[in-house]
Amino acid sequence: MHVTHQDLLNLEDRYRANFVNSLSGFKSANLVGTADDEGNTNLAIVSSVFHLGANPPLIGMISRPHSVARDTLENIQSVGEYTINHVNNGIWKRAHQTSARYPREVSEFDAVGLTPQWQEGVRAPFVAESRLKYSLALISSQTIDLNGVVLLIGEITHLHVEREAIAEGGYIDIESLGSIAVSGLDNYHVTDSLGRLTYAKPHTKPEIFG
Repeated sequence: MHVTHQDLLNLEDRYRANFVNSLSGFKSANLVGTADDEGNTNLAIVSSVFHLGANPPLIGMISRPHSVARDTLENIQSVGEYTINHVNNGIWKRAHQTSARYPREVSEFDAVGLTPQWQEGVRAPFVAESRLKYSLALISSQTIDLNGVVLLIGEITHLHVEREAIAEGGYIDIESLGSIAVSGLDNYHVTDSLGRLTYAKPHTKPEIFG
């Protein structure tokens, strides 16, 4: 099957969204916790979180265009703090339900049965049921002119993770925490590790370790 750029543009909107969203492969499933200036909470599932750097510890996230009300985006830009919480295999259905269009005055925490968890000094809620979660301070918000999406960059301020999941050398075994992946817009996956490989060097074959 050969698909051209024009073929993509000719697709029905929803079909094209599903099709193109699948092309980038497996993505992390995360819940973004926010609160507004009055402390009213909001929770939204996203699959556009990515690593930007370790020193300083930066995380990027893409938000859809701010052409309609975006409670999560508006809260982040107003308050300047938010949390990212791994979705695990115990909460994936409830996490997916946060994508429903609830009225602004309804907290998705209450609507889907997840628990807000507060950290002193952080103005955004964690998800108590998540087993790996961290808070961020917003340091950059940039609208991408090409299509209007918003690039948010945050610096990690607090992190909660089960100690047993941290392996020698700092590797976090997210599979042991039940963290899941998502493909397309609505398909969720558990993972099966093939193994960690030794550091790649010229003229040396990688070996499985750990």
